[in-house]
Amino acid sequence: MSNFPIYTFKSAPEASKPGLEALQSAFGFLPNIAGAMSTSPVLINSLVGLFGNVHGGSFNEPQIQTVLLTNAVTNGCTWAVAFHTFLALKNDVAKGDVQAIRDGDLPKDAKLAALSRLAKTLIEKRGCLNAHDKETFFQEGFSPEHLLEVIAIVAASTITNYTGSVTQPSLESEFQPHTWSAY
Repeated sequence: MSNFPIYTFKSAPEASKPGLEALQSAFGFLPNIAGAMSTSPVLINSLVGLFGNVHGGSFNEPQIQTVLLTNAVTNGCTWAVAFHTFLALKNDVAKGDVQAIRDGDLPKDAKLAALSRLAKTLIEKRGCLNAHDKETFFQEGFSPEHLLEVIAIVAASTITNYTGSVTQPSLESEFQPHTWSAY
């Protein structure tokens, strides 16, 4: 049994409500993971600030979802894999590329593959990239600024992935067709 409630906007701690409002506005609903995060106003409000910056950066939504889905798979967060599979498909990431990421492989699209490879490498190497890791990313036309922006996306998804793994929120019905298991 989980020790972490899934708060609604009505039942959440008062200091968490601005963060929940922002996420509900962004998604059109309040994801269960946000309800779990709202146990800590510090956590939910930190995520919202980072979330806004990530989605206002230089990457388009399919590129962002590629990084977020890669991170969810790499971190083994079942809730986040289902959620980002749903969002990746909704944002026109090719079904084959989504499945490749879910299987731990790279997308066929070269730019998405470069983003996915970098995200996975950042997590697995705890940010300690070597010259080859960086050069492989830059060869697809990305800049040092893009690499640093990917770090922000990884940071945002790490908050969600770790929270999902710790709190284990129930998976909403619309994401259940995308259920995933690392094992």
